Amino acid sequence: MSSSSAHELLALLDAALPRLDASVVSAVRGVAFWTAIALPFLYVPLLVSGLNTGSTRAAFVALVACNAVALYVGHTHRGE
Repeated sequence: MSSSSAHELLALLDAALPRLDASVVSAVRGVAFWTAIALPFLYVPLLVSGLNTGSTRAAFVALVACNAVALYVGHTHRGE
């Protein structure tokens, strides 16, 4: 590969990167949005069985933490 074609390739990548970044960010926000909607359904079995053991309490806390992160990341998602 010659240096001029390498420079052309880098120029093409630089031009495409902002569009790629925007689409990746949009996809991540969309996945986070729908994850934040779906995760509370996983609370139900834990709450029905009770939070009697340390492992179920830890799982519940982990689900709540994951839901909080998903809510934060996905709150600006705009469906198209």
